[in-house]
Amino acid sequence: QVQLVESGGGLVQAGGSLRLSCAASGRTFSFYNMGWYRQAPGKEREFVAAINWSSENTSYRNSVKGRFTVSKDNTRNTVYLQMSGLKAEDTAIYYCSARGITNELYWGQGTQVTVSP
Repeated sequence: QVQLVESGGGLVQAGGSLRLSCAASGRTFSFYNMGWYRQAPGKEREFVAAINWSSENTSYRNSVKGRFTVSKDNTRNTVYLQMSGLKAEDTAIYYCSARGITNELYWGQGTQVTVSP
C-alpha cells in the first residue's frame, strides 16, 4: 500500500552535509509516522531519527543530536533527513521507514552514505 524510495546518499568529507529524501506513495501518507534507520557493514540496523505524523514530535539517537534534523513535507509526500557535521562513524546504508495508523510497517530500499575521514 505504501512504497518508499530513498535518495540523496553519496560520498562526502567529514564535517560536510548531506540531505536524504524519502519519497512515499500512498493516499494516507499524511498520517504515517516516519523514521530513519541505518546499517553499517557487519553491524545491525540501528535507529537514527523519527518524526510523528503531525511533525509535532521528533526523536534522535544521542550520537546524531544537534547534527541531524528530520522533517516531513506532506505536500510532496516526502520525509527528509538533513545531516550536518558528518563523521566517518555515520557511514552506513540509510533506510526510511513508515508506520501507518493500523501499525503496518514499510521499508525503503536504502541509500548509501559514505563519509571519508
